[in-house]
Amino acid sequence: MNPEVALPILIPLAAGALSMAFWRSRMMQRLIGIAGTAALLATSIWLFASVQSQGYVIMNAGGWAAPFGITLVADLLSAIMVVLTGIIGFAVAVYSLPTIGRGHETFGYYPLMHLLLAGVAGAFLTGDIFNLYVWFEVMLLASFALLILGGERAQMEGAIKYVTLNLLSSVIFLSAVGLLYGLLGTLNMADIARRVALVEDNTLIDVVAVMFMISFGIKAAAFPLFFWLPAAYHTPPVAVSALFAGLLTKVGVYALFRVFTLIFNQSVDYTHEILLWGAGLTMLTGVLGAAAQFEFRRILSFHIVSQIGYMLMGLALFTPLALIGGVFYILHHIIVKTNLFLISGVVYRLKGTHDLKQLGGVYKAWPLLGVLFLIPALSLAGVPPLSGFFAKFVLIRASIEAGHVGITVIALLVGLLTLYSMTKIWAEVFWKKSPDEAPSLKVAPLSQRHLWLMLLPVVGLAGCTVFIGLNGQLLYDVAEASAAQLLNPQAYIDAVLGEQP
Repeated sequence: MNPEVALPILIPLAAGALSMAFWRSRMMQRLIGIAGTAALLATSIWLFASVQSQGYVIMNAGGWAAPFGITLVADLLSAIMVVLTGIIGFAVAVYSLPTIGRGHETFGYYPLMHLLLAGVAGAFLTGDIFNLYVWFEVMLLASFALLILGGERAQMEGAIKYVTLNLLSSVIFLSAVGLLYGLLGTLNMADIARRVALVEDNTLIDVVAVMFMISFGIKAAAFPLFFWLPAAYHTPPVAVSALFAGLLTKVGVYALFRVFTLIFNQSVDYTHEILLWGAGLTMLTGVLGAAAQFEFRRILSFHIVSQIGYMLMGLALFTPLALIGGVFYILHHIIVKTNLFLISGVVYRLKGTHDLKQLGGVYKAWPLLGVLFLIPALSLAGVPPLSGFFAKFVLIRASIEAGHVGITVIALLVGLLTLYSMTKIWAEVFWKKSPDEAPSLKVAPLSQRHLWLMLLPVVGLAGCTVFIGLNGQLLYDVAEASAAQLLNPQAYIDAVLGEQP
């Protein structure tokens, strides 16, 4: 019995249920929000420590042994992702206290936040391909409700695109699961991996693999079906945008890493070549879209797309060094991108707009906020000695060693264009003089207490970025151990199915 692998799912579910029970009490919902996400973070650290000592932490629900029952599995990659879920969940819960209004809280913001975190953790920890689909649907339900909370016209327009593309992804996903079950007669991912290796004709397996690639690619906002993300992520409250930016697309990336290292690794020349092309085009389209924008959150939304390309690049190259870079990049990006969205929210509360042309003078008035922006912004662009530099360095070195000149050039070019976008935000928002006609505030003036409460998670996440940059070897070692597990699917199969290696 390993309760630490189930608690990251059970705690958010329990917190969400408690929030529903205290529907009429805003104070209790807020306290439960902080306590629930803090408990999630604590149990995720416990799980990570257990995985580091044991290699794999497994729990069979109801005592039914794999492959017949529902299995929860934590290896280093899933444990890392759950820890990041806890960090982001806690940061957003703290940020929500001064930013989420009575209307949103009354209509279920906190229960939906907990439900979303449960779905994310469940997707990271499930060892069953059908239950992965179930957790994806839990996330879709919670995220759609959060996206339309408030009912503004822009939210509804973005939500329609969001839910349409994600429902298409779900249909393809469920169809692929049905085909896979018909071919192999099992839904347990370890058992699927064991049986798929025995199939002589891989033609139909390759078709199913492409179906999974399309489905997870949509959820990861990869090229070409990525346009739902920049259409939606800039419309809800900033706390919701930050939660989405940090976690939602990374579940799709995680699923790609899981199935294309564990299950679909027989036709690497075919499947991973498609992934490599997708990675390059995702990087280019995202960064070019960002360069054309002049709205703070839309720039950041397009950069989510471009940075997803770097993660897919690590998987597509499929070498030990590339997978190390991919895992490192995921870890770095979740923290940095969440922080940038949180900072955009602070700017909005101070200046009343997200439009770069109407902003200015922020650094002069609030120099600390300018410094806090530069840390994640320069990290996203890959400037040393911050975390993004080491992640990009490892990926580019891996691509050079693998002899892929094209993706190397694209990765370097996208890094420069990312620096351009971050410089544009710095120049327009922080450095230039404030416009003579300041926009009228669409929100209540921000008190000093609320300002510092908003800055608290921003400072914490900036500290994480600096820590990763100054302790790159420590994080590299964790990513290296995770990549070694991904490249040894037999160890995963033996651990889950109870066989001796």
